[in-house]
Amino acid sequence: MILVAGSANLDFVVRAPHIPAPGETVLGRDFKTYPGGKGANQAVACARAGGAGTHMLLALGDDAYAAPLEASLTGAGVQMHVVRVKGQATGTAFICVSDDAENAITVAPGANFALRATDLPSLEGFTHLLLQLEISMASVMAYARAARASGVKVVLNAAPAQALSAELLALLDVLIVNEGELAVVADHQGSIAHCLARLAVPCVIVTLGHHGCCARLDGVYAFEPAFQVTPLDTTGAGDTFGGVLVAALSQGHVLQQALRLASAAGALACTKLGAQSSIPTQAEVAAFLASQHASTETESAALSQFCGFDFV
Repeated sequence: MILVAGSANLDFVVRAPHIPAPGETVLGRDFKTYPGGKGANQAVACARAGGAGTHMLLALGDDAYAAPLEASLTGAGVQMHVVRVKGQATGTAFICVSDDAENAITVAPGANFALRATDLPSLEGFTHLLLQLEISMASVMAYARAARASGVKVVLNAAPAQALSAELLALLDVLIVNEGELAVVADHQGSIAHCLARLAVPCVIVTLGHHGCCARLDGVYAFEPAFQVTPLDTTGAGDTFGGVLVAALSQGHVLQQALRLASAAGALACTKLGAQSSIPTQAEVAAFLASQHASTETESAALSQFCGFDFV
C-alpha cells in the first residue's frame, strides 16, 4: 500500500492565448474548476494505476471547495485521512493555460499548511510514503523520519522547488524532480549529469518534459525518451508521472519498466484538460503502450547526451 501525505487544492483554470507577462492583462476564454493539488493528484494517479491500495493524508477547510476534492479522491478509490481545519479555506490554485499547453500556476495553500506531525496515521502495512512540498517543511521532515523508522520507503517529489537540508535528503529513498527543481536541490546550474553527481540519494529521477526522463539508481543510469503526443494542457502531468511511478515500484516493477509506465501516463495526461480529470486509468495506459514502439538505442543515446553524460 501507498500513503500519500500532501496537498489538495481546487484549481481555478482559465484558458488564454498566452500566459500574461508582468503587468499585462490577457483576455481569456474558457473557465472551469478542477480538483487538484500535488498530493491529491499523485494519490489519484497511484490509485488509477491499479494494483496498489492508496491512502492519502490531507487537510481541508470548512468551505464548499472541499467537496469536489473529496468526491474526486473517493471516486478514484483513494482512502482518505482528512484533517478538518475550521476557519481556514481549502487550498486553491489559480492556473492560466495557454494555447501551446503551457501553464502558469499560483497556489494559495490554505488548510494544507495545517497538517502537523501528529496527524500521520499508522504506517503499518504501507510500503511507500509519497511526499511533496505544498505542505509545511516541518511536517515533511516529521513524516519522512517516521517512515524511515518504520521501514517504509520515502519518496519525495521536490516541488515546488526549494533547497533541501542534508538531513531530509538522507531520509529519502527516491527523489523525483524536474530539470529546474534538480538545479535548486543540487545547488548547481550545470548539466543534469553534474547535478545528479552532487546528490547522494539512492534513486533520483529527473523528468525532462518532451525530452523524456532519466534516473540513477545505486550508480546505474536509465533513460526513457518521451512519447510523442499533441499536448492540450500539461497541468498535472508531472504529478501523474510521480504517482504512477510509485505505484509501479510498489508492485515490484524494475525501474526501467516503472519509468516507461509513468512516462506513458504523463504523456496521456497532457492530452486532456485539468489535473485529476486528465489522469489516465491502467487500461488506458496499457492500450497506449501497445501502440508504441520500444525506445531505440539511438533515442536513449540522444537523451543521454542531452543530459550531459558525454561530458562528465
